[in-house]
Amino acid sequence: MIGSVDIGGTKIAVGLVDDDGQLLSKMESSTEADRGYPRALDRIASMLRETARNAGTAISGIGIGSTGPLYPFSGEFGDVDFLHGWQGQNLVQDLQRIFNVQVAIENDGDAAALGEAAWGAGKGKSRLIYITVGTGIGGGIILDGRLYRGVDQAHPEVGHHIVDPSGPLCTCGFRGCWESLAAGPAMLAWAESKASLDYPHRRDLTAKRIFQLAREGDELALSAVKRETYYLALGIVNLINLFTPDMIVLGGSIMKSSDLLLGGVREIIRQGCRFVPFEKTELKLASLGQDANLIGAARVWHHRFKPGAEPVA
Repeated sequence: MIGSVDIGGTKIAVGLVDDDGQLLSKMESSTEADRGYPRALDRIASMLRETARNAGTAISGIGIGSTGPLYPFSGEFGDVDFLHGWQGQNLVQDLQRIFNVQVAIENDGDAAALGEAAWGAGKGKSRLIYITVGTGIGGGIILDGRLYRGVDQAHPEVGHHIVDPSGPLCTCGFRGCWESLAAGPAMLAWAESKASLDYPHRRDLTAKRIFQLAREGDELALSAVKRETYYLALGIVNLINLFTPDMIVLGGSIMKSSDLLLGGVREIIRQGCRFVPFEKTELKLASLGQDANLIGAARVWHHRFKPGAEPVA
């Protein structure tokens, strides 16, 4: 029974996951990063104890998925935008001390990729890319059954590869990143910029509302969805051309409207990937649902400590 911890900018979720990837119990709390790391550590430890009590079992290990940057083998947090004051803190060492079990941490996108590859839509696939499209765009890459890492243990920021250098300014400071063109806020910003002053839905526009309006035949919403489809597809085309994976798994809030997107995405893939066997790359929706990061966090522990797991390097 693996305790799992999912840390985001607004929410910390804790659960207990069995060897089949089943979430047995779960708790959530506001991150409240501004109240300091020691308080967050106490809250995480308390929630882990309570989830174990609720499930009627002991914790045999702990896996963590967190917004980054972080250093997975040392366990330290880097300079995370949403976790001010956490830089240099080591949740791995602290939870090992408190619970006397092995603990492992990864970026939350990598954690979700590991979960989908082991227990979700990508089960049995050795080359898989997981993409989540919501407020931002992130993900993780599995190659030959192993989590891909860059130099200095770096997590690849797939949302910040350049799709259009003349595109809108991104939060990273550059222009035309995939995230700045295809994440939910990007679709909303474009629709708002094109809406006339007398557009009847101007005040209540959200990404979710745009998809609803598109289903009703609203012309502006249909144009926004068409643009979203195009830029979402361009990023996927780049990933297929670079990695030719067995599967790309798509998750996140935007993919709740996948029926309006995937047909067009597949057509653009056919146009843009003709020099690689793109037809052998499956495009699937994530199957672990809203708990993908939490279940994936448990898989982080399995990936690190089970027989055949990656060496610490």
